[in-house]
Amino acid sequence: MLDLTPFAYKNVNQLWAYILTETLKRLGLNCVVICPGSRSTPLVVAFVQQQPDIEAISILDERSAAFFALGRAKATGLPVALVCTSGTAGANFYPAIIEAKESRVPLLVLTSDRPPELRNCHSGQTIDQIKLYGSYPNWQAELAIPSSDMRMLGYLRQTLTHAWERCQTPTQGAVHLNIPFSDPLAPIPNGIDLSDLQSQFQTEDFFAGIAHTQPIPHSPFLIPQQWLNSERGIIIAGVAQPQQPEKYCQAIARLSETLNWPVLAEGLSPVRNYAKLNPYLISTYDIILRNQQQAQALTPEMVIQIGEMPTSKELRNWLSTMQPQRWIIDSSHENLDPLHGKTTHLRISVEELENLAIINPEQGIYLQKWCELETKVRNNIDKKFAHIDELIESKAAWLISQTLPPGTPLFISNSMPVRDVEYFWQPNNLGIRPYFNRGANGIDGTLSTALGIAHQQHSSVMLTGDLALLHDANGFLIRNKFVGHLTIILINNNGGGIFEMLPISQFDPPFEEFFATPQNIDFAQMCATYNVKHQLINSWEQLQKNLQMLPKKGIRVLELRTNRKIDAQWRKDNLATFAANIAV
Repeated sequence: MLDLTPFAYKNVNQLWAYILTETLKRLGLNCVVICPGSRSTPLVVAFVQQQPDIEAISILDERSAAFFALGRAKATGLPVALVCTSGTAGANFYPAIIEAKESRVPLLVLTSDRPPELRNCHSGQTIDQIKLYGSYPNWQAELAIPSSDMRMLGYLRQTLTHAWERCQTPTQGAVHLNIPFSDPLAPIPNGIDLSDLQSQFQTEDFFAGIAHTQPIPHSPFLIPQQWLNSERGIIIAGVAQPQQPEKYCQAIARLSETLNWPVLAEGLSPVRNYAKLNPYLISTYDIILRNQQQAQALTPEMVIQIGEMPTSKELRNWLSTMQPQRWIIDSSHENLDPLHGKTTHLRISVEELENLAIINPEQGIYLQKWCELETKVRNNIDKKFAHIDELIESKAAWLISQTLPPGTPLFISNSMPVRDVEYFWQPNNLGIRPYFNRGANGIDGTLSTALGIAHQQHSSVMLTGDLALLHDANGFLIRNKFVGHLTIILINNNGGGIFEMLPISQFDPPFEEFFATPQNIDFAQMCATYNVKHQLINSWEQLQKNLQMLPKKGIRVLELRTNRKIDAQWRKDNLATFAANIAV
């Protein structure tokens, strides 16, 4: 007998929506973010009926909703579904879908639509939603008009299964399904008799072929002999958000010790937060390479890049100039070489490397040089910051790298915060989990992504500037749906500090009004509007005290007010001098 929930009997739309949501539940979907609207009514009713197996979260602003879903998918590694009504609602998902592609995050985007006969005739809330997101989805399709025919229900099940797989293979990303619905949208009878299905439809038999998909393991990869024969090699641990960070860091450490090569670890890599695993960890490479004499002396023969290229412009320019042979280890199918060098892509994960063992425990001269420079420059940085009492932007990243509770998820905003992490994040053994939107590198969706990462997780932290927070202030509307805690460390320098580092900063006008764009916002008042806690931080000791033990619930803003121009001048004065007189 038919074992559908009662609402699925009401009309064909609800039957269709039930098959859709039940298929996704059995595939493993556990979270859907829903934006309000009428055309999506059948989907909303069906998803609500699937609770608690699928957590349904209602978020007003579509752009915030999409970035929140992006954050959830980053944190869990599983696809998150997004639902919206017809018209321009789905267009607001676009920035997050771009980020999902560029940073390889699985999203299943379900845009509701009017049926074909109501398109191209000025029917209300109707736009062309076919291929709305261009080439950014991994796959996209428009579903057929809802039907009670058994063959069509099979089509729906199979299409959803394929969409779920394409979210995750061969590379994670977004999939877009456009879903037309005719009236009636509410679960009320529409004159179609569904009773015949009761003799045809056996629920467990219909869904029998559905199972949680598992990735196909790659074959083990034996490392090339030419790696083993070279002393002048480096490993670059680039931008990465692995689901098992300690295992990932252990694999990099084994490779490093096998080859006796240093590991240049990006600030956004978990490698810097598992420092004890890797004795050859280099965190100050950006600063070391500002010393032209040392940069020349450190020219490598070979480079292994794991994941995407780090943020550091100094590193990129150095590799472009030196043109060493380079291997990129990453299991995606994408081109990860923006430098267009002498590059071989190995389509595997670093965990799959085989025959790793300590063959020669003796450090070569090249490795020793890197390690000695790291010790000297790191000592210079640490001494400098230890004696700075005034609130400057750059010290925040250095301080929180030593202060956060072990295992804390940390979302790092783009522009200057991500660069200060790259320059100054101190290696530690705290297992801090860095998250970021470094696919398209935009500031949109910063707060919403951080809330998505923090939802149902450990108490979390976000490091951001004022413009990035203001750009996504609607993210605070999520507060009533948010489960967990997020501390926002807000560097308020009243404008875009990163532009102070560019040549255009010397030309005012138009610099201040059109580039720095100060907003003159009272963040205490803004937080009060959203019922979010706010505290003005006046000393580094006060910041440390607030971070040593994080609350369990709610959102709070810890605001540090700094001077944008003084911050920029400090970097110009100090970044090069940390490595100016080092020699080994």
